[in-house]
Amino acid sequence: MKKNYFIIISILVVLIAGCSMPKVNLFKATPDPLREYTLEGAGADKILLVYVNGMISDNPKKGLIFTTPSLVEQVVAQIYKAEKDKQIKAVLFKINSPGGTITASDLLYHEISAYKEKTGNKIVISMMDLATSGAYYMSLPADVIMAHPTTITGSVGVISLQPKVKGLMDKIGLGVDVQKVGKYKDMGSPFRDTSEDERKLLQKSMNDFGERFIGLVKKHRQLAPQAIAEISTARIFLADEALHLGLIDKIGYISDAIKETKKIAKISEDAKVVVYRRAEFPEDNYYNVAGAASEKLNISLVNIELPEILNARAGFYYLWPGAIATD
Repeated sequence: MKKNYFIIISILVVLIAGCSMPKVNLFKATPDPLREYTLEGAGADKILLVYVNGMISDNPKKGLIFTTPSLVEQVVAQIYKAEKDKQIKAVLFKINSPGGTITASDLLYHEISAYKEKTGNKIVISMMDLATSGAYYMSLPADVIMAHPTTITGSVGVISLQPKVKGLMDKIGLGVDVQKVGKYKDMGSPFRDTSEDERKLLQKSMNDFGERFIGLVKKHRQLAPQAIAEISTARIFLADEALHLGLIDKIGYISDAIKETKKIAKISEDAKVVVYRRAEFPEDNYYNVAGAASEKLNISLVNIELPEILNARAGFYYLWPGAIATD
């Protein structure tokens, strides 16, 4: 009997001790800071490689357990960090994006322009699969735009996404009662058809956004009138077509873009090519987009989500909708 009491008391001691153990945080409250990692070179001067992947947005992505910073936040954090490093002589943006929201695209354009003006450093763009619409817009301040031989670019225009559920609601017998102050207060509502007056107002806004885009293309690229007319159709172009029109400067691979960056920045062949990451990766290289600046937990979780473009909110976009199948 005493033996049984001893066993019971021992178990209770262990349980009580377990209850008083310090709390273990499985997930960090804040992400690790950006750290610099060298991909190649050993010289004093540096080229910063920045990845721009996916839809351009300033909305963070909410996952099952963690939230990933928005693409704008990720890119701007790297630009601000680069401003403080006097050894960085150029920034090379490696882009694979169909574009995104008008404001997010313009924010990146503005931040890249401001960085270039503050530092005097060179900016080079290396386009991968896609660099359409807003992704091309943000590339305009660059000194050199280089596309991969199989890049799709262009789509210099505006698209409005306005989902409508009125037909479905009519079929299932549902309706929404709206009270408003102001004739156009519910313009764009998904619960009713758009009037002709409203269509004209929406089109005017789209025309203004489109003229801004074309105006920046004219400012930065100095193209022939015939080229501007072709680009203004908002069609997409393959790399060789874009080169012929003057949308890009060269065609080449990422290694060619690095050589070009060293050349225009007037730095040695041994200059370092560096990236900012929140974690170290073995056998790291230029194609490691998984190691971009966003915070990732070292946990394997099933997280199935629709492509970002399918989750897009209603509004105006510098976006190529044909990327729905590829984003």
